[in-house]
Amino acid sequence: MSLFKKSAKRPEPVFSFDESLIVLIVILCILGYLIIVRQQQPQAPLFIAFTFLAIYGRLRGFKWNTVMEGMRSGLRAGVDPLIIFLSIGVLIATWIFSGTIPTIMYFGFKIISVKFFLPTVFIVCTLVGVACGSSFTTVSTMGIAFIGIGATLKINPGLTAGVIVSGAFCGSNISPLSGTTNLAASVGKISIYEHIKALMITDIPAWAICVILYTILGLNSKNVSLAAVHQMMRGLANGFWISGWAMLPVVLLIILAILQVPAIPSLGLGSLFAALLGWIHAPATSISTITKTIMMGFVSHTGDKTIDTLLSKGGIASMLTSLALIIFALALGGLLIKFNIIGAIIDHLSKSIMTPGRLTTAVAVTCIGVNVLVGEHYLAIILPGQSFLKSFDRLGLQRKFLTRILNDAGAAVNAIIPWSVSGVFISGALQIDPLKFIPWTFFPFLVTILAIITGAFLKPQKPVAAAQVA
Repeated sequence: MSLFKKSAKRPEPVFSFDESLIVLIVILCILGYLIIVRQQQPQAPLFIAFTFLAIYGRLRGFKWNTVMEGMRSGLRAGVDPLIIFLSIGVLIATWIFSGTIPTIMYFGFKIISVKFFLPTVFIVCTLVGVACGSSFTTVSTMGIAFIGIGATLKINPGLTAGVIVSGAFCGSNISPLSGTTNLAASVGKISIYEHIKALMITDIPAWAICVILYTILGLNSKNVSLAAVHQMMRGLANGFWISGWAMLPVVLLIILAILQVPAIPSLGLGSLFAALLGWIHAPATSISTITKTIMMGFVSHTGDKTIDTLLSKGGIASMLTSLALIIFALALGGLLIKFNIIGAIIDHLSKSIMTPGRLTTAVAVTCIGVNVLVGEHYLAIILPGQSFLKSFDRLGLQRKFLTRILNDAGAAVNAIIPWSVSGVFISGALQIDPLKFIPWTFFPFLVTILAIITGAFLKPQKPVAAAQVA
């Protein structure tokens, strides 16, 4: 007790670069060993890492109030994603209840071939991502339908999920309606269209490479019995409302995106409209049944085990485990920022950079690092963006090159971090282990590599004196 009382009177410490690096390595070792080596669920490892950092910070001289404020600030940054998580759980349940997702699956079986299933999924998810500006919405709607189709076609679920995620995040990356894309442009203080034009240099080649790779992988798919496909279609037609009218919630969501209605009210309206549509089709459904579906998720009773497994999901309760993971990740990230551990690393990097290639690499590495340590894609854009903005100005580089890296290595990479906001969401929505879909999620890897490569060829807008660069 006396130790804590004495330390409370001392000024709070400042972590050096070396100490910050050691702390980060310890945290990464904890997470890596427990999650990757021991194959544990991420919640407990993140809780252990958070507790370790909180106690270490207190022993180093930070007040408990500082520790608690760091935790709170981290959680405040994730309030919107947490609400979006719950809203998407409701959206999934109501869109199954209304027949929207079963209708997408039904007509998908009619138009998609086994050989070209993967590239078709990738292209469709890209287009939907561009149209609605949300990778999460694309994954939780079209993604669920395609997972069901892929399972029937006997395609590796991890591969199908990787294709869905690649398309969804590619579409969101280049959409003027995307929150992360607009955020990256605002951090660089440039127009959204200038930012998207810069993104095309890396995102279009990455998209084209993905199409080629997924087409090659699809050609290796074995032919599936048409009897299984027809059986699935009959089960969907017998158990759900299959109609063009069931697609109205999709149309509503796209219209709301075009009108730039924020994600949370859009998801709420989309869910309520789907619930109303489902009730109109089946007016005998009681209000208590609908509210139970919203809370606990939709439960399919078609008698077909495959369909019942695929389409019994959604609801607020289905997202609670994911919410616990995100809360611990955000709390850990909040402490890393409050103790200025991440700041010390970024400051050290920004002071030692003297060429465009090194600067680009440093920004990309920092974006990836924030994703790994904090798990929040908005912070993976904001922190590196604010820290390296002056370095780009100092080297005479256009800010659109900075914002491009923030989107590619900040927003897109979040999808391939198992304990990140995006990684947890994808795992929960598609009900698949992140380590099974990450190896097949080519777009984030490719676009980050291309962003680093193109950075090596950047030229300053104007000559910069050596003294200024130094």
